[in-house]
Amino acid sequence: MTIAAPAKPARRAPRSRSSAETRIVRSIGEAIADRRLPPGTKLTEESLAEIFGVSRERVRKVLLLLAQRRVVTLIPNRGAFVAKPTAREAREVFEARRVIERSIMERLEGMPRPLPAEMLARLRDHETLEDAAEQAADRKAMIRLSGQFHLLLAEFAGNATLAGILADLIDRSGLAIAAFERQSSHTCSAEDHRRLIAALAGNAPGEAAALMIAHLDAVERQLDLDTKPETRIDLKAIFADEPA
Repeated sequence: MTIAAPAKPARRAPRSRSSAETRIVRSIGEAIADRRLPPGTKLTEESLAEIFGVSRERVRKVLLLLAQRRVVTLIPNRGAFVAKPTAREAREVFEARRVIERSIMERLEGMPRPLPAEMLARLRDHETLEDAAEQAADRKAMIRLSGQFHLLLAEFAGNATLAGILADLIDRSGLAIAAFERQSSHTCSAEDHRRLIAALAGNAPGEAAALMIAHLDAVERQLDLDTKPETRIDLKAIFADEPA
């Protein structure tokens, strides 16, 4: 069983240049987030141009933008690849998310109580979608909805700059999870999100911010980020018993 995607809005024609590029960036970002494009995947301009119905020049600009966000790596004479973060880069991404998302939660905690009914309704509607995805074991939907939850909180905080930075960090943390996630782990639990919503609906100072930090810490702990020493191969030892 899979979770039905929300109905797509009717297409508007013609699309402006910026909206077309935004659409491609979003589509590639979502594919990376839900593991359809794992780290190291080659992104060919010709294929992407055909898929999205745009010119290779436009695809090239999109790939350059994604490279600036460190989601894509451009290698001279080889092309574009989905980035493969190092363990250090993964740690830095989660450190940055803790800084940004603590600020977002503190802004939300500073809002007058009770919180607007529309805000709580949207959060609980999203909670329902996450619950359904979890019950259906629809991992793709779970990953997508998890990122959307964090961006929804950023939207409510009312700081577009923070929301934009977070969107990039979510893409990069998705790469880190894809590269380093332990097979038995279950990242970004919907149960944690339920606790965050309950904390925001309440009025305990600092509770929601503390829960967010604990949540991000738990996700990072599920990654295998231990630096493994490089193994030196001694060819003489390996072939010591071979006849001369």
